[in-house]
Amino acid sequence: MREIKAEGGDRAQRFAMWQTILNAPFFHSLELAVLDDDGMHALVFPCRRAVDGWKDATTGYLVDVEPTHWRLWGEQDEDA
Repeated sequence: MREIKAEGGDRAQRFAMWQTILNAPFFHSLELAVLDDDGMHALVFPCRRAVDGWKDATTGYLVDVEPTHWRLWGEQDEDA
């Protein structure tokens, strides 16, 4: 599993809740992790997987992202 901007602690345990994007459920509010120029980080707004791509869970607008991992929106890291 890839690291998602963690500070200290056992990283494997800290991010155990993150799942590979391949098994992301449809039509649920999710927190997504993406890879950009600064590395891996989580988006600050909930998204939903839809048949036509990823949508902002609040507005319903399509979002141009290629996430690598997901977890249910509102889940927190154990040490956070």
